[in-house]
Amino acid sequence: MRQADEETLVRLVARGDRTAFEELYRRTAPWIVLRLRRRCADDQIVAEVAQETYLAVWRAAGAFAAGPAAGTAAGWIWTIAAHRLVDAFRRRAHHAGPPAAAAGAAVAPAAEEEALAATVGGDVGDALRRLAPELRQVLQALVLDGLSVREAAVLLGLPEGTVKTRARRARIAMREALS
Repeated sequence: MRQADEETLVRLVARGDRTAFEELYRRTAPWIVLRLRRRCADDQIVAEVAQETYLAVWRAAGAFAAGPAAGTAAGWIWTIAAHRLVDAFRRRAHHAGPPAAAAGAAVAPAAEEEALAATVGGDVGDALRRLAPELRQVLQALVLDGLSVREAAVLLGLPEGTVKTRARRARIAMREALS
C-alpha cells in the first residue's frame, strides 16, 4: 500500500478496501486538517468537517474511480472538504441568532475574511480584502492554499482559463493597490 499513489488508493477504496482507506487517510488527513484550519479557527468545526470529508470519500470513491481523470485524488478530497466547510459555515449561520444587520449592529465579516485577516495583514491584507470576491477566491486558492490552476479550477467549479484570467486580473489589481 505504501507504494501506491493516492489515485490508486481511491480506486481500491471504491472496491471497499479498508486498508487502502486507512493509508489514504494517513497520507492526506494531516494536510486536509491543516488547510481547513487556515480557513476556520474553530477546532470543533475542523474536526467535524474532516470526519464528514472522509465519510464522503469512503462513500463516493467509486465516483472518482469511475469518472474521467479530471484531477488528482488529493484535489478531489480537498474539494469535498471545502464544500463540507462551506456547509458547516452555513449550518452555523442558520442556527445563530438574527443577522447582525437585523439587530442594528455592524455586519460581521465572513469567515473567509476573518481567516484572511489572520493570515495576511498590513497593506497586502488591505489590498486583498478590497479585491472583488471572485478575484480574491482565486488568489487565495492559488497563493495562500498553494493549489495548482487545475486544483483551483476544480475547487471553485470554474474552467481553468477563467482561473488564469481572474488570477491575472487579481495580480494587476494588487499591483495597482500596492503602488
